[in-house]
Amino acid sequence: MNMSLTINNSLTRQKETFQPLVEGRIGMYVCGPTVYNDVHLGNCRTFVSFDVIYRYLQHKGYKVRYVRNITDVGHLLDDGEDRMLKGARLEQLEPMEVAQKYTNGFHDIMRIFNTIPPSIEPQASGHIPEQIEMVQAILENGYAYEVNGSIYFDTLKFLQEKGIYGDLSGRKVEELMAESRENLKKQDEKRHSADFAIWMKASPEHIMRWNSPWSVGFPGWHLECSAMSTKYLGETFDIHGGGNDLKFPHHENEIAQNVGACNHAGARYWLHTNMLLLNGKKMSKSDGNTISPVQLFSGDSEHISKGYSPMVVRFFMLQTHYGSTLDLTDEALQAAEKGYRRLMEAFKLLQNMSHPGQGQLTELDAEIANLTQQIEEQMDDDFNTPRALAVLFELVSKINSFKAGHLNLGSIQGATFDQLKRTFMAFITDVLGLQDDTDANAGGDSLNGLMNLLIDIRNTARAQKDYATSDKIRDALKELAITLKDGKEGTTWVKE
Repeated sequence: MNMSLTINNSLTRQKETFQPLVEGRIGMYVCGPTVYNDVHLGNCRTFVSFDVIYRYLQHKGYKVRYVRNITDVGHLLDDGEDRMLKGARLEQLEPMEVAQKYTNGFHDIMRIFNTIPPSIEPQASGHIPEQIEMVQAILENGYAYEVNGSIYFDTLKFLQEKGIYGDLSGRKVEELMAESRENLKKQDEKRHSADFAIWMKASPEHIMRWNSPWSVGFPGWHLECSAMSTKYLGETFDIHGGGNDLKFPHHENEIAQNVGACNHAGARYWLHTNMLLLNGKKMSKSDGNTISPVQLFSGDSEHISKGYSPMVVRFFMLQTHYGSTLDLTDEALQAAEKGYRRLMEAFKLLQNMSHPGQGQLTELDAEIANLTQQIEEQMDDDFNTPRALAVLFELVSKINSFKAGHLNLGSIQGATFDQLKRTFMAFITDVLGLQDDTDANAGGDSLNGLMNLLIDIRNTARAQKDYATSDKIRDALKELAITLKDGKEGTTWVKE
């Protein structure tokens, strides 16, 4: 197995040669969505990035156990209200109805983006016993304390004894100590402001609650990932990933909990995706600077001139390294659409080409062999998709030249042509996860998933007598030569 893969480890802030704990096997945990609302486009970028990482690790021959959680309990807003409970209150549903509704929606969007489902997708609410056991272990090891039925992690004691809190996020000891001194002026049941809840006693109106040795309550948000990664991947595993916004406090507290419970820090390599901007600014609902995946597909947004297919959006995301900031603009999407179409056209050309027979070994053979090798070298360099795409486009030029007759296909050997075809197709479909939706009659999984989602949204709008939205979806699809047909058995669609 090729061991040349290097990873930019967020924990050490260095690019390191990747060495799995067990030869040929990888355990990878990625923080999943909090299912109280529709999935955010920035989250989609994270999950698409880790989908490519998952695909590439498998491409290299590793057997990967990919765990991605569903957060359906314990995630508090700044005002102290549980996000799931707020969603349930606003929609007049049970919390688990909210969780199921948005979990289903999340899965729909992931299918539309052609992401591979994880090996295991555990829910926080389904792992309460494991979380209680971890709280007990942290208490027994002296790194937590109880106050009025709630359990808090003793961050300063942990820092003084273990000396590692803040390593991932770069938080300094002096900052934490200053926060602690400031906390003495406030009325708070925590000993220090840097401490965080790992079990919270439920207030009377709190619906999601479970029995524990300390109180009827619910686990802290950070606890679920520590408990579930440990259960499914072990006390030490290979890779932990998530968005850059989770470094502190979520991932920092995960490490503390893992060490506090079992004296192991969990993951050896940490990967973080960077922020998705919209027109150069951070996305914000209050400022109107936001766009949802559905709006991006349908074109129903003031920020874009038209709708873009899910594969164009996926291609757009892969044009920037996962660790770099990505700015979504209409101009960039238009450019991505042109690039994606050029790639897919070459993909179809290559599928239909056949080598005329044994050719002579020439410099062109060496050039093509070098380019096919470069694609893997770029992906081995911290999963560098933009550079891998750049090499693929060099091969696109060769393919187009073969088709136009500027290069003679018979001037290369059959083995070289087979390598070109095999590598080009494997990286586009298996590694980058791109599907060809440029054919008007293709009707692939990506298009089917998108249409099913739009039909569901339209049906919901009609049920709520929101005919303006219903008609807007129908008319927008009609402009794309897609006709909706309403019948007794439901709504179907035809692409003309």
